[in-house]
Amino acid sequence: MITSAFVGWNGHHECVIDIQQLNVAVRCPSTMPYDLGDDLIFNFHRFDQSRSVHEMSSKVLFRRVALLTLGRRAPASVSQRPLTTQQKAIVKSTIPALQEHGVTITTLFYKRLLEAHPELKNIFNTAHQATGEQPAALAHAVWAYASNIDQPEALSTAVSRIGHKHASLGVMPDHYPVVGEHLLVAIKDVLGPAVDEETPGGWVGWRKFFVSQKTSESEEIVSFYLRPVDQGALPEYHPGQFVSVRCYVPELGSYQPRQYSLSDIPNGQHFRISVKREMANDSRPAGRISNVLHESLPIGAELDVSMPSGDFVLDINATTPAVLISGGVGLTPMMSMLKSIVGQQGPSRRVVFIHAARNGRVHAMKTDLNQIVAENPMVSRIVFYENADADDTRGVDYDHTGRVDLARIQGEAVLPDADYYICGPQPFMKAQSKCLEALGVLPDRIHMEVFGSPRD
Repeated sequence: MITSAFVGWNGHHECVIDIQQLNVAVRCPSTMPYDLGDDLIFNFHRFDQSRSVHEMSSKVLFRRVALLTLGRRAPASVSQRPLTTQQKAIVKSTIPALQEHGVTITTLFYKRLLEAHPELKNIFNTAHQATGEQPAALAHAVWAYASNIDQPEALSTAVSRIGHKHASLGVMPDHYPVVGEHLLVAIKDVLGPAVDEETPGGWVGWRKFFVSQKTSESEEIVSFYLRPVDQGALPEYHPGQFVSVRCYVPELGSYQPRQYSLSDIPNGQHFRISVKREMANDSRPAGRISNVLHESLPIGAELDVSMPSGDFVLDINATTPAVLISGGVGLTPMMSMLKSIVGQQGPSRRVVFIHAARNGRVHAMKTDLNQIVAENPMVSRIVFYENADADDTRGVDYDHTGRVDLARIQGEAVLPDADYYICGPQPFMKAQSKCLEALGVLPDRIHMEVFGSPRD
């Protein structure tokens, strides 16, 4: 059965977009210059020949969504070619990534699109851009398509509404490939190797790992060393990226995913995540997943792990100074960045490592940091303890008391042409970025990974 999706106009041409057996069909006047179905399938086949099945199917997914939201002209004759079972399975496998990273992808997409094509600002609602409503809406549309790949007729009402809106805005056929291009670039930037199944050691969806080692880094943080159950290779990843882990929560009777930064450099053998145990306080309950990991994940236990993802990454090819600023468990991606610089660039790049902790008992990876500083003259550290214990030694464990104050250490921390990487709780992030800008640092030199929603 064909489900009519919408009736709209592009220029002066009336068109009806239908969905049949997971295909998009268009009925238009016979004067239209080409067949949408053939054009679309040709692109699918072209990507199938030159790229991985996963990337090709991602192209299928996002080009279809772009089509449904933008419209396209075509003659009355329409090709009906359903997705294969394999393609549908791969589209379904993108659901976890879309659910977790969809808004990040679409936010970056709109930024790139409007920078490259400022003329399109006349089409998009700037208020909805500012509030984040438009990126959220597109992310939901993409996720909804993947989630309903077996029953696309469920989307007919939503597609009709979107189609009428876009038709009223005068969206033209030439906009379609532009949207596809920038959306795919955004996907690649956010998901990295995860969009390409041919990446050595890469995979789609979840992969079974087991805990090969646990190390206590502080009173609150434990590092978990994760190896693939299938003993296969692991991919390279960018310093600063994270993985999603999924484990079973007995009291919920379901699996729950959480994201944790990779706290070590790529080694091809294991991933390391360093998890802070989130205890209950007056403002929020105890972290459900962090406590499960700390209490119920012994050596040998299995859990699901995603491909490394994230756009908060170190530019390892840069030679300008890197200032790494972290608060609490926010030091985890910073340790990956620091080790990568030392391992790949050695004495050629200056690094300033600034960290905030309450005291020495909760200061994770202190020994590792001190050893790196001692062995590398181009690396310096500045550690703030908010409330140092009697056992904490100034000049050994920490350098300053109180909270991080970049103005106080301006001579050491604010360097010409430096890039600043910041990670920590949201208030910490805002304070440091605001201070850097007040000290004259350009915003495009400030890179942040906000642990805004508790990674519990």
